[in-house]
Amino acid sequence: MKNIITQFSRLFVGVLFIISGLIKLNDPVGFSYKLAEYFSEPVFNMPFLEPLALGLAIFLVILEVVLGVMLLVGYKAKQTIWALLLLIVFFTFLTFYSAYFNVVKDCGCFGDALKLTPWQSFTKDVVLLFFILILFFNQKLIKPLFSTSITNLAVYLSVALSAFMAYWVLHHNPIKDFRPYKVGNNIEKGMEIPEGAPKSVVEMIFIYKVNGVDKEFTEKDLMNIPEGATFVDRKDKVISEGYVPPIHDFTMTKDDSDYKDELLKEPKLVVFVTYDLTKSDPEGMKKLSKVTTDAQAKGYKVIAMTASGADEIAKAKKEYGLNIDFYFCDATTLKTIERANPSIVVLHKGTIVQKLHYNDVDNLKLSDVAYGL
Repeated sequence: MKNIITQFSRLFVGVLFIISGLIKLNDPVGFSYKLAEYFSEPVFNMPFLEPLALGLAIFLVILEVVLGVMLLVGYKAKQTIWALLLLIVFFTFLTFYSAYFNVVKDCGCFGDALKLTPWQSFTKDVVLLFFILILFFNQKLIKPLFSTSITNLAVYLSVALSAFMAYWVLHHNPIKDFRPYKVGNNIEKGMEIPEGAPKSVVEMIFIYKVNGVDKEFTEKDLMNIPEGATFVDRKDKVISEGYVPPIHDFTMTKDDSDYKDELLKEPKLVVFVTYDLTKSDPEGMKKLSKVTTDAQAKGYKVIAMTASGADEIAKAKKEYGLNIDFYFCDATTLKTIERANPSIVVLHKGTIVQKLHYNDVDNLKLSDVAYGL
């Protein structure tokens, strides 16, 4: 019986680690954004680690996949199980911290493929910890499935293939796109709220300074505010979360006006997405001028979207010869649309028909006629 439970734990933990690792390995940049969120000032206040987020993300996701393979084939069981235990203890701490203090809404455990609430993520890690502890106390029952040479080959191949996959998706696009801005999705439809969808219940909290101390009052308490109290601030407390559409922070703002309703009606629209012009790849930016010329010659309207300020925009337009309009959108939204900086998105009346990493400009398909979607 003990052996059956141990082998089930081995299979369960190994497969789950491989699946979780591969999903994140498909989009390591997205996982790095999540790590950067943990390193940010509101969470662990370790901003010096933010520049290392991508490297750490790649290392962790490859480690997840390789440890899963090592466990399944029985490669160095003692070291493998110790590594799994240390890793799950670390992740369990992160997910508990996120859930208890409500600082990170999604741990990114399964990337964009499966969204988990903080408490769901913590529960998942506790379950994994339970099965890894079974393995820890029954290490002698974990035997290699194959000969030493085949076992070693399986592990070395997992390292090599994981590293190659990481290299590929970093220099191109994720192999599988799980985001709301994937090819085929319509942005306007993604912003719609279905009729009858639950609405958020929000309680307004008013902060007043009373005898030098900030105190909170609800709406029903406003009649009981002590005389002489002075208003400080107001904040909204979410009692229950309502329906949030997949796309909810998308804007195309220029000169204090949002042009998304107009631009998403364009039958032939090419959009350069660059969330931060100061961090854009120079070689990638140089390619955009030719794309602009080719697209405009075929009747496309060409624009750019960024979260950078006017000075950075003016500098980029001059440096790279981009005689196009730039529209503002939140950096987080732009990072969600595309991982490359810059990248190219082709739309037909709000529907995404193509997305390209700047390394894949040669694969851009521009039609001489409007898309028949």
